Amino acid sequence: MTFATDENTKQSLETFKGFDVDTQLAVLWFGYLDLKDKLNPANAASAQDTAGALYDRIKSMSPEEQLQAQRDIAGSTDSDISRSYSALSSSGRLDVWLRLAQGMDEGVIIQVPSDYQLPSETDEFVNQIKQLDFEQRINFMRSLVVEMGAKS
Repeated sequence: MTFATDENTKQSLETFKGFDVDTQLAVLWFGYLDLKDKLNPANAASAQDTAGALYDRIKSMSPEEQLQAQRDIAGSTDSDISRSYSALSSSGRLDVWLRLAQGMDEGVIIQVPSDYQLPSETDEFVNQIKQLDFEQRINFMRSLVVEMGAKS
């Protein structure tokens, strides 16, 4: 399922899929930083509960395991965490990533190193995303996270 309905957003989604998993995770983090002041999550309680349970599992892991869990989800690896993520609704999946980003902000989830720089091949992509309006960015992010997770 994709929420990206216009060509710019669809093109950005395809470009994102071409990046390696660690670059994808960094792009998600920087995307969160760009949008966090405008976000007002209002998911259904059931989506929040299931997303919260998965987030709590990841949060209880060592930093290295937290990173691997995120890599597994983003890379659609067939792992327990990735399968649990795939069982969530689209709202639940978005909620997990929002919680992970907030956890990174709070220092309870492994963070992108402070000196990390996105690879130069992401420059054009970042400029494409910056040209999207807020709703397009949200649809882009939702499309990304919905496609992640273990494939059945």
